Amino acid sequence: MADPPTAADPPTVAPDAAASRRAPRPPWLRVRLSASSEVTQTRALMRRLSLNTVCEEAACPNIGECWARKHATVMVLGSTCTRACAFCNVDTGTPGAVDPQEPAHLAEAIATLALRHVVVTSVDRDDLPDGGADHFAKCIAALRERAPATTVEVLTPDFRRKGEAVERVVDAGPDVYNHNLETVPRLYRRIRPGASYRHSLEVLARVRRRAPRIFTKSGIMVGLGEERDEVFALMDDLRAVDCDFLTIGQYLQPTARHAPIARYVEPAEFADYAEAAREKGFLLVSSSPLTRSSYHADRDFARLLAARDGRLRVADPCGSGSD
Repeated sequence: MADPPTAADPPTVAPDAAASRRAPRPPWLRVRLSASSEVTQTRALMRRLSLNTVCEEAACPNIGECWARKHATVMVLGSTCTRACAFCNVDTGTPGAVDPQEPAHLAEAIATLALRHVVVTSVDRDDLPDGGADHFAKCIAALRERAPATTVEVLTPDFRRKGEAVERVVDAGPDVYNHNLETVPRLYRRIRPGASYRHSLEVLARVRRRAPRIFTKSGIMVGLGEERDEVFALMDDLRAVDCDFLTIGQYLQPTARHAPIARYVEPAEFADYAEAAREKGFLLVSSSPLTRSSYHADRDFARLLAARDGRLRVADPCGSGSD
């Protein structure tokens, strides 16, 4: 079955006039942009190697902090997406040809930056027979060869109707496999058209079945109109597929054409979500207004390793070494 057609623009959302006006950001969401030499150098490196970053394409609020640390999330397979999600600032349309040099350029950039951990994501490529899975695998292989000390996290599309695409990426051996649910199932038709909540859960389940030692990760945005009970139910769904790591951040409306912000969620509520997620058994949770999928990903990977090691010690107090 062919993938459903996608629109050239984000789905039209029709809030009332008062709701459509953008309220000023609260103090906890105001960030200072960095103009450091590291930011300039990171930008220059990405331009020289013709690499796209989700930091820029998705207008991430943490770009100054991350680039000052020479940390960038590279977006492969071009900068044009075949889908039009109501939350996303990435361009939608007909993508160009896949750059066969991109895996080598990615590996060169990461080796130059000497990153401990890299996050590789992509646009949706419904136009490709495998959704871009083979390209992800080539990127991982290039990183392993050029930057063997760097741990690799992938943040993939859902590969809907793409056969064994998930397994192709898993078999390439990333350290973390991330696929975001983005929002609660009730809001999918408005916020994430062309995707399926149940299919996205199954992506994470397939990773776990194929390679139990790879960490699985997912993230959502809040402030889109979800209810607290829906967020807690989503956590239960993720734990049912044994997801290790959950990220929760505030949705920020990229432009007036995108879905409006229903509300700014206060820091105390993010703390409540974090406590609930820990109680439900996630190895790690990052829940704050500025949390994004790849924010502090290098530090979080070290914490994931420590959390799993601690859980194994508790499960095997006699030190038999079984995993």
